[in-house]
Amino acid sequence: MTGSYQSHTDAQPKPAPGARMASAPFVHPGLLHTESDFTRMRVNVAARRQPWFDGWQRLVANRHASLDWKPNPQPAIYRGRNPDHAENYATLFNDAAAAYALALRWKITGDNAYAQHAIDILNAWSRTLTMIGGSSDKFLASGIYGYQLANAGEILRTSALWRPDDLQHFQSMMLGVFYPMNHDFLTRHNGGKIDHYWANWDLANMASMLAIGVLTDRRDVYAEAVDYFKHGAGNGSIEHVVWKLYPNGLGQVQESGRDQGHTMLDIALLGAFCQMAWSQGDDLYGYDDNRFLRGAEYAARYNLGKDVPYTQYTNSDVTQPVISPNSRGDGRPIWALVYNHYVVLKGLSAPDVEAFARKIAPEGGGGDYGPNSGGFDQLGYGTLTYTIK
Repeated sequence: MTGSYQSHTDAQPKPAPGARMASAPFVHPGLLHTESDFTRMRVNVAARRQPWFDGWQRLVANRHASLDWKPNPQPAIYRGRNPDHAENYATLFNDAAAAYALALRWKITGDNAYAQHAIDILNAWSRTLTMIGGSSDKFLASGIYGYQLANAGEILRTSALWRPDDLQHFQSMMLGVFYPMNHDFLTRHNGGKIDHYWANWDLANMASMLAIGVLTDRRDVYAEAVDYFKHGAGNGSIEHVVWKLYPNGLGQVQESGRDQGHTMLDIALLGAFCQMAWSQGDDLYGYDDNRFLRGAEYAARYNLGKDVPYTQYTNSDVTQPVISPNSRGDGRPIWALVYNHYVVLKGLSAPDVEAFARKIAPEGGGGDYGPNSGGFDQLGYGTLTYTIK
């Protein structure tokens, strides 16, 4: 199994067992942001209100948001050591960050030059990319960059500049290259034991699957991702990623004994997943008595330097008797989303989530947190995009 898909028409998705074939159409745009979200951003940036305007300044200062950005599409993307191919996946995560940043600039300013440049990036990739390979790490690429590209495309579908045939070709790439790998990983886990892969592997492919379902108006694909969040056997389902609940409103995250960088990635991907579902009217933030919030508050509290309870974690590969201090304090641009949903919108208490959101504001995007993949694992700009009031 190479994880490669040679054409956009190969391995088209089949309906998931028990998929919810709802007749109601999807909301568009309806992934990380809806049209009402863009209206809020537009009004507040135009009025130079804070903190939106500080967030806007982070966006326009990022080189990925520039009309000078040059895309670098590849016919094959490789992530992970492979004796036959060098890694080149940085080209994709940089271009995904650029397409998203440019799409934001267009929606907020109305300047069609930014829409056209973002569309050109997505068209270049959809005309070029046919496969994703490498080591098992290829499934990280199919997940993380899948959900990011789909989000850029979902914003740009509202532009009259994107020709219908080009949009359809992009949708075909997402269904033919990314979705089959998302589905394969969540059903087979690369042939490994069900608890072998860390939560972020599942979460990345869940996020991509959900996003592709909306982008392509495939209710069955969307339902497959939601069902995995609720009932999946792997570490990305909500009861496995926030696996140990404590009486004080905290929930231990599956990768807490590994390191804090990956724990933060779990929070980043859970947040993106729940926000995309929220845009479609599905409240996964509140699922299982706000279980995600318990994990977010746990991760925020420990990474602010405070003590948290910890239960030894054991799976088929490791035993982790203590929480890991590695990368403690990792400051990813992921907290504005969590804070604004749970505290501002729902009025719940999350003091450590709130403190972390304030600590790292205003949030930047890809390229503002280092040149490596970890700095691009989340799209960012949350102060601009998720601040409600």
